[in-house]
Amino acid sequence: MIERLAIIGVGLIGGSVSLALRESQSVGKVVGCGRSEENLVRAKQLGIVDSYTHDPAEAVEGADMVLLAVPLGAMQGTLSRIRDHLPPDAVVTDAGSVKGSVINDLQVVYGEVPEWFVPGHPIAGTERSGADAAFASLYRNRRVILTPTGETDTKALSRVEQMWRQCGAEITCMSVQHHDEILAATSHLPHMLAFSLVDSLARLKENDEIFRYAAGGFRDFTRIASSNPVMWRDICLANQEKLSTMLTRFADELHELAATLEAGDSEGLLQIFERAKQARDRYIDGVE
Repeated sequence: MIERLAIIGVGLIGGSVSLALRESQSVGKVVGCGRSEENLVRAKQLGIVDSYTHDPAEAVEGADMVLLAVPLGAMQGTLSRIRDHLPPDAVVTDAGSVKGSVINDLQVVYGEVPEWFVPGHPIAGTERSGADAAFASLYRNRRVILTPTGETDTKALSRVEQMWRQCGAEITCMSVQHHDEILAATSHLPHMLAFSLVDSLARLKENDEIFRYAAGGFRDFTRIASSNPVMWRDICLANQEKLSTMLTRFADELHELAATLEAGDSEGLLQIFERAKQARDRYIDGVE
């Protein structure tokens, strides 16, 4: 049972944690923190938080669990604000999409990675944001990756694992570097491709007609281009090195695809499409 949960950043991710824990009766009081008064008022109306504040230091007072669900660009400042206000028994975790960036911020603020901090990343989300986007089943049967360091206290890790299980999630642990490599390929690259494709088409002279006749495939592929631009700018910059490597590799693949098409290589195109279909079908069927 989490007696007092402080959520810094009450949007889709943080709000859904609160709703899931309330549904499983695993949390007592929930305190929200954020910059938008309107969003925090809405979060209270929706039963996501019991009270709220704009001050992270005030939010964490008396908390036994703290979830940092802020954009990566705001992580270091948030860590600095709560530094001298955490209760001795508090466990802090985060939901950042790039763990190396969070580790660096911790080292800047604390000079080390504190034993009570458990880096985490729920692999769940939608293109929507804010308290209105939160829902209790977001994490059900979804993965949450935790990246404990050599300094992480085992009891703190266990408490964070339990919190996510109470949200219905499956837990996986891996190294910080491995996490960032995997997410560069499976999450950050697709978002960059979606943003880039929509932006490229929008700048064409005939863009009104292009979007007017776009079918379901275009809508599905580009859905994530409706995600928060500021948040994704921060994510891409935070994982710059690994994401740049993936972009370069993908660009090479596109050049090869273009050459295959230009050569009229029917068999080559078919092989690419069949490999992709098989891989996608395995993913959809849950075969690992």
